[in-house]
Amino acid sequence: MCSLNLRGLTRWSAAPARDVATATTPRINMIRGLAARATTPLLPDDYLKMLNPLWTARELRGAVVDVRRETEDSATVTIKPGWGFKADYRPGQYVGIGLRVDGRWHWRSYSLTSVPERDNRLISITVKATPEGFLSTHLVDGVAPGTIVRLAAPKGDFALPDPPPDTMLFVTAGSGITPVMAMLRTLAHRGQTGRDIVHVHSAPSGDDVIFREELQRLHDRADGYRLHLQLTDRDGHLDFGRLEDIVADWRQRQTWACGPPAMLDTIERVWAEAGVPAEQLHMERFVIARTDRGGEGGTITFAVSDKTVEVDGATSLLEAGEQVGIQMPFGCRMGICQTCVLPLESGHVRDFRSGTEHGAGDRIQTCISAAAGNCTINV
Repeated sequence: MCSLNLRGLTRWSAAPARDVATATTPRINMIRGLAARATTPLLPDDYLKMLNPLWTARELRGAVVDVRRETEDSATVTIKPGWGFKADYRPGQYVGIGLRVDGRWHWRSYSLTSVPERDNRLISITVKATPEGFLSTHLVDGVAPGTIVRLAAPKGDFALPDPPPDTMLFVTAGSGITPVMAMLRTLAHRGQTGRDIVHVHSAPSGDDVIFREELQRLHDRADGYRLHLQLTDRDGHLDFGRLEDIVADWRQRQTWACGPPAMLDTIERVWAEAGVPAEQLHMERFVIARTDRGGEGGTITFAVSDKTVEVDGATSLLEAGEQVGIQMPFGCRMGICQTCVLPLESGHVRDFRSGTEHGAGDRIQTCISAAAGNCTINV
């Protein structure tokens, strides 16, 4: 009887925070839940933010510590996460970043370039600004130290295994180097750069190579790491048909590749034609975070309301509905509370943060999804 009552009390305590997926342990959600019940009708955040803006019972937050320019159009943003952030992410994973600009929250995902559980648990992302990338440009050129950001828990399958294989090949281009940089830094931190590692990186010129000095130091000092820089303005694009000129045994190596879609398509074809087992090739098609564009856009039809609207790939389904006067359900507007979830009748949409594509029959979060072609929603 006592055991049943204890379980009931535990469930009652944690209930207000049961949807918070960012807590590190069930006990943390119990504390969050009790805080929520104790401060009703106000939210715990109403009190916590007065003490420290990183203390929150509902979401992950972080504070920008530093912004360091890497190249003319890229910068590393260092962030101090608040309560509940799990620092044991895997090297190569990405994190969701929410930044308030002109009164609106904008969400995108960026590869972590920091080493897990190091540097007082600070994390870093390295962002390349693009003409069409609103948030990436703001992070590189406009975000100030002390700015509070929202965070989503690290995710992604493009990650370094532990222990790593004895022979590795990294193939990167442009900002595709960012998740691999986290892997290289982790290998160095663990003293594992004595393995046989070949890194082929492509960029237009030497000035465009993100982390160039750090990569060169690693090449000079680590016995097992060899860097091949392919500067396309000077050397032209890499000819994958002659890859054995750079690394003769590439077919036998575990390979991690990240870069422009055209390069990844070529790698996938070349590896398949060479008969390399699929499990030896790991690719990160992180197009959503690179371009900040979401889906491709299209015509959205709201079936119940009998309205349509043409939108670009940077407009969320929630915003599109509001543009034509539809009372769309919403709560946090950042993909946490699930209030905006609706069924997708037809077509496809894409998640802003992860790039995951959803099709007919799926229940989708309209605040973080954009049209990937024409689609219909039941609202």
